[in-house]
Amino acid sequence: MFVSAPSRRALLSWLLLTTAWLLIGTIAQAAEPDASQRAAFRQAYAAARQGGDGWQTLATGLRDYPLYPYLQAAALEHDIQQIDRATVESYLTHYPDWIPAADLRRSFLLELARRQDWTGFLALYQPGLGDTLSCDALQARLAGSGTLDFDKDLAALWAKPNLPDACDPVLDAAHDQGLLTSARLWTRIDRAADAGQAGTIASLTGWLPDADRPSAQQLAQALRDPAGTLASAISWSDTPRARQAATLALTRLARRQSASADAAWQQLQAHFSFSEQQRNQILYALALFHATDFDDSALARLIALPAAVQTDASREWRVRVALAQQNWTAVLAGIDAMPASQQQDGEWQYFRARALTALGRGDEARRQLAAQAGSPTFFGFLAADRLDQPYAICPLSLADDPQREQALLAKPGLLRAFELYAVDLPRLARREWARALQDADQSTLRVAADLANRRGWYDRAVFTLSSGDALQLYDLRFPLASQDGLVPQAEQAGIEPAWAYGILRAESAWTSDARSGADARGLMQLLPDTGAAVARRHGLDWGGGDTLYDPAINIALGTRYLAELAARFSGSPWLASAAYNAGPNRVDQWLAARGALAPDLFVATIPFKETREYVARVMAFSVIYDWRLHGNAVPLATRMGAIGQPYGLPNATTQRRVVDCPASAPSSAPATNSSTLSASP
Repeated sequence: MFVSAPSRRALLSWLLLTTAWLLIGTIAQAAEPDASQRAAFRQAYAAARQGGDGWQTLATGLRDYPLYPYLQAAALEHDIQQIDRATVESYLTHYPDWIPAADLRRSFLLELARRQDWTGFLALYQPGLGDTLSCDALQARLAGSGTLDFDKDLAALWAKPNLPDACDPVLDAAHDQGLLTSARLWTRIDRAADAGQAGTIASLTGWLPDADRPSAQQLAQALRDPAGTLASAISWSDTPRARQAATLALTRLARRQSASADAAWQQLQAHFSFSEQQRNQILYALALFHATDFDDSALARLIALPAAVQTDASREWRVRVALAQQNWTAVLAGIDAMPASQQQDGEWQYFRARALTALGRGDEARRQLAAQAGSPTFFGFLAADRLDQPYAICPLSLADDPQREQALLAKPGLLRAFELYAVDLPRLARREWARALQDADQSTLRVAADLANRRGWYDRAVFTLSSGDALQLYDLRFPLASQDGLVPQAEQAGIEPAWAYGILRAESAWTSDARSGADARGLMQLLPDTGAAVARRHGLDWGGGDTLYDPAINIALGTRYLAELAARFSGSPWLASAAYNAGPNRVDQWLAARGALAPDLFVATIPFKETREYVARVMAFSVIYDWRLHGNAVPLATRMGAIGQPYGLPNATTQRRVVDCPASAPSSAPATNSSTLSASP
């Protein structure tokens, strides 16, 4: 009997899946895989991702390997446009609770939608798979002569400001059924305007009555071209929708060009009868973004804002502007104007002490600093430096818990996570980890993080141990991964290893395959173009952007790039850290504007929240890593030398600060609330 190639493939897949099903009960109990099995899996997995049946020969000895089903799924995913439903259903039946099965179901549903095989789609569909497949499911029902019920079928989707293209046919059908009334259209347009989704507004405009369309177009224009919108707004009629569009354009333009927005406001406030809420919204945006520009009028604008309009952001910028002016009375008044919860932030406690010192209230300042110096944070370390007292770091360590370890190692999902990490598939490993531990308590999570750390999977501890007394597990949260060569590479580059560790920890939290939206990659988050340029300048090997996922290559290039930035800023690690995050040209601009400020004030007045917090985080991490490496630390005040003052690398004569756990510190108390923690020796 002749069997076609696709049918043979389906038959082979079915036979392999049946065999795997018989073996699956023994997979979790298999012995720890050895290096040869892992090497064979890597080869087979690479072949499976190319599709076809070639991977099966390479996987001959892997039938009892814990990740064997990943091979079959990879091949099926590649061949998704050729396989049939029976093949997919067979895999789903044999591995119903596996992550690759869920992925395969989703991929095949998308393929069935592409084929418009709506019968097959509905047979495999499960709710909760995302907006695209939700809309595909509605389209499948419509293809079967079904109808839509707005409240049941569309209300949840309609509440979202943006939807995937797969929803377009469903929305068209809803319109044809008369479900998209003007009131519903305007509800979604308003939601889209608040979310900045001009495309959504434009897509809905055509369904509005003719008289309403210009108003919707004005809203879309306000989002896309606020300056142009404001230039033409002076000729608009004073209607509620026109006021809405003008308000939107003014607040959008204030973020980009506060002076231009201010000029437009002066012209339009008499033309439109803005509501009190709209006026306050506009005044708030103007005040806030004049503040981020550090305009002369910014402080007065912020103080003048009505109390009902004030937010944590406006209150903190009131203090930042005062710090930039070194107006210490205004600094103190600004902090006093904050709610008690905001005043408790370490930054504002520290700057309250700075203001008190400048105003001659030294005793109050010392008490404030003493309270802050007990925290192992950026501002806690700065406070300790001002008091010339030891840094307060109170480490804890995990107590042995062999029973819990054995229970965890009996979890097939966690074993798969560890094995996926061992074969260099960290993204898949993280998914298995999350599923295996989704209901785990804190004690169990800590033991799991320790198990991962022992296997060189450092980022699990960083992300898992993120609250409470687990923050004191410094050996897990700040690993010293000597196999990646950071210390020798930093020394060869001419920078401090503790600082390089701080950058790495802040950039990726030890996630070797990290990739940002801007395409920065790897442990030290380098852009491919930057990596190529640094490699060329220093004569280092370069094999393309993906080599940045190799920790050794990433660290070699990242430490050289850090050294280049440090050289540009007189060796200063804190300014180079700002440049690493925001770019050296922006740092040059900030220095030109506020380069006479003391380092702590300069950091506080960096316009970008991300960069402010990044510099503080890196410098605090540098102290902790210095302590991890040497048992004490170069003072943060030394690392944060005055702008323009050359910074020299620490040597044998450099004064270092003692690290101690004060008896009065809450963290020094025994960790009696957790059976898995003990005080470090």
